Amino acid sequence: MSTITNSTNIFWQECQIGKPDRQKLLNQKGCVVWITGLSGSGKSTLACSLGRELHTRGKLSYVLDGDNLRHGLNKDLGFKPEDRTENIRRTEVAKLFADAGLICVASLISPYRRDRDACRAMLPDANFIEVFMNMPLQLCEARDPKGLYKLARSGKIKGFTGIDDPYEPPLNCEIEIKQENGVCPTPTAMAGQVVSYLENKGFLRS
Repeated sequence: MSTITNSTNIFWQECQIGKPDRQKLLNQKGCVVWITGLSGSGKSTLACSLGRELHTRGKLSYVLDGDNLRHGLNKDLGFKPEDRTENIRRTEVAKLFADAGLICVASLISPYRRDRDACRAMLPDANFIEVFMNMPLQLCEARDPKGLYKLARSGKIKGFTGIDDPYEPPLNCEIEIKQENGVCPTPTAMAGQVVSYLENKGFLRS
């Protein structure tokens, strides 16, 4: 058989057990909580705190961390704009977690607005919750938990978001987390803000 670029002659296979059945079993609604922001803004901290808080409430979630994905599914990608776009596209697996009835917490810089909007478009019925870690560059660079800003400033890393590659902030995110009077909220407070949103929107019950 010849090798072709795009898949053809394929058909979607429906099963008797669907998303509503899985959600009823778990007593929750599947969705994607997409956390975006600069490196060092607290995305992973929030993701882990949110996962822990949901677990204590008996809710099933799974965290897709951007760095973890680059150890496996996306390990063949670099950081050129086209690679960043493909990195986000492959995170379509978040949609599968949501379809399984889980609350999928995706934590990625995801600097380009068009890529995040493409992810939103894949999920119907407002099941995409965009959380913007709106922390100033100065704070993120002062934290520099992985030492990446220092490398970027010295020219050892090229195309680093916030330094020599742009970050496009969300225009209409569901949740914005930022400093209050110059003080960052605690991980527990950030997770609580997201959990309150999920409760109010009915995601924590079937």
